Amino acid sequence: MTRPCILAIDLGTSGPKVALVGVDGVMLGSEFEPTALSLLPGGGAEQDPEEWWRAIVTASRRLIARALADKGDVVGVCCTSMWSSTVAVDRDGVAIGPAINWMDSRGAAHLGPVFGGGLRVEGYNIARLLRWIRLTGGAPTHSGKDSLAHILFLKHERPDVYARAHKFLEPKDYLNVRLTGEFAASFDSIALCWVTDNRDLARVAYDPALLDISGIDPEKLPALRRAVDVLGPVRPEVARELGIGEGALVVTGTPDLQSAALGSGATRDFEGHLYVGTSSWITCHVPFKKTSLLHNMGALPSAIPGRYFIACEQECAGKCLSYLRDTVFFPRDPLNPDGAAPEDTYARFDAMAESVPAGSDGLLFLPWLYGERTPVDDHSLRGGFFHQSLSTTRAHMIRAVLEGVALNARWLLGHVESFAGRKFGPLNFIGGGARSRVWCQIFADVLGHEIRQLKAPLAANVRGAGFLGAVGLGHMSFDDLHARVEIAETFTPDGGRGELYDLLFDEFLRHHRVNRRAHARLARVHGGALVDP
Repeated sequence: MTRPCILAIDLGTSGPKVALVGVDGVMLGSEFEPTALSLLPGGGAEQDPEEWWRAIVTASRRLIARALADKGDVVGVCCTSMWSSTVAVDRDGVAIGPAINWMDSRGAAHLGPVFGGGLRVEGYNIARLLRWIRLTGGAPTHSGKDSLAHILFLKHERPDVYARAHKFLEPKDYLNVRLTGEFAASFDSIALCWVTDNRDLARVAYDPALLDISGIDPEKLPALRRAVDVLGPVRPEVARELGIGEGALVVTGTPDLQSAALGSGATRDFEGHLYVGTSSWITCHVPFKKTSLLHNMGALPSAIPGRYFIACEQECAGKCLSYLRDTVFFPRDPLNPDGAAPEDTYARFDAMAESVPAGSDGLLFLPWLYGERTPVDDHSLRGGFFHQSLSTTRAHMIRAVLEGVALNARWLLGHVESFAGRKFGPLNFIGGGARSRVWCQIFADVLGHEIRQLKAPLAANVRGAGFLGAVGLGHMSFDDLHARVEIAETFTPDGGRGELYDLLFDEFLRHHRVNRRAHARLARVHGGALVDP
């Protein structure tokens, strides 16, 4: 018996997950293959696109070898990936040098001419700002972490790469070129170049004036398609490389924020979901276009045709926990030459966190290890532990990290609810962080919202890509998705902890308010010298 399915590919910062998702929405299985991230001086963050592809091929062939479905049953391929990342490719679709990762802020130095002079509001020329908001739903951030800034970094600091580039692509659009040979972006993936008119979601198009302002040569940007559109068949040689049969059709796909919304099952207007992976966000679909420049949020095109979603992101969430594991507890250094963390480290973290009372005895963790995007756009912010004492243990530090990330999410939630114009109900929780029952309860207590832990929460993005592929090929509708996800457990807030977490949240906000200028000053210290801000 045949079982038509989608080969879904989710390219994350730590590597790709490849899954087989039946066209009925049932996930048959998945494989993961890690890739490296290079953090460079001056705010650089790069990855190797060829390593991405090798990892995808390895994971795909391993998955197909499990015989969960016949290779001829793969009727479609759909990709999702990290967003706000940039790959320069030549006319053959071959990457020219490293990909610029979403954490990279080096382009900030080249945004001055884009923002313009004259009368300014929040650092933007007022006429340009009004045009961005009216057409795109937002504006380029000052952090330099948008795709626009990445391209400008290449233009000014790697002019050879810029000159050779045929197109600049988001990672999932780069993968689509590898799969089909077609150079295209979706209405949603192109949004962070800030050069498209998004007012009519049926006809998203490049705006000539915004292209002129951007400083990007228009011919270096790809054609635009809907996320549900079929790009074409997988090239025969690529199908053989992946281990699938020939004839599978590639659906254009969507970035990770949008695929997560699909995979979370929270697809109706104002249904919220919480994601905790390397980064974090709280978002929902909305029936309107709106912008909050002050808090770096906007309603941008969704993967669902004709719909917007609230775009927001906090830089470091699960990354704070892996930093604690790899840099503080189990680093490879002279004190720990082996450098190997136990395979069950996170389970041990949970047990240790449960041994510490709520509030971590006043130890406060600030999760801004790589700056912040929302609800403040400030790449100079840095984090750490506050109110540490001689009685602070490693267990305290673990729980404080879990609570600090949740407090940061509470900061975001208030602004997202204000943006949406209503309080959220239960939040569907997805991403690697949702595997921790301890963290689920902490989020419920800190946010004061019911938290619904999804089954297979780590697979939400790749599941969303599979859903999108099935919809694009006509096997499902978006109305079906709500019923295609399962809730593993529901966590309700512990009312006895409300006052405690209110106090911690007030101190969390106060720390940012009082010390944000100190962070900016300290950001000048680098390599034993003072650098220009």
